[in-house]
Amino acid sequence: MTDIIVIYHSGYGHTKVVAEHVARGAGATLIAISPEGDITEADWAALDKADAIVFGSPTYMGNVSWQFKKFADATSKKWFTQAWKDKVFAGFTNSASPSGDKQVSLIALQTLASQHGGIWVSLGLLPNNKKAATPADPNNLGGSVGLLARSPADASVEEIHTGDLETAELYGARIAAITARLKA
Repeated sequence: MTDIIVIYHSGYGHTKVVAEHVARGAGATLIAISPEGDITEADWAALDKADAIVFGSPTYMGNVSWQFKKFADATSKKWFTQAWKDKVFAGFTNSASPSGDKQVSLIALQTLASQHGGIWVSLGLLPNNKKAATPADPNNLGGSVGLLARSPADASVEEIHTGDLETAELYGARIAAITARLKA
């Protein structure tokens, strides 16, 4: 059995829904970063114990939210002791625009994992980039580094594209499978 944590910040609830779908696919536990950018001591202990950590943040102004960045900066205490070295890491982001510079956020998450000496799990899905592709198709945004999700600015949390939510569950399952393989 693997222990996987999905740690995320969600400003308006959309990224939370994506996190829930990643967690469902991975059989993971969720940790929400507070609106002040904090987590509890129990959350830090759970992250230390985890076999895999999945980072999630909305993309605001071309990068992760300041709340996620505050958490990321606080992980420097773990970096000093290499507490998370050789853990499995993955990441996802969500924004209103199809691009919205989401790739920058994913690279920030991947860099954070690399700073910790982690093993990054890519999305592992081919893009749905044919003329017939719709937002209901998995990986319709064409991600590869990690999961890209889109929540139109006027969409409620119930209106996230089904293709993105399916992609989230598939990504979660991939993270779980790779974590189990590496732990064996």
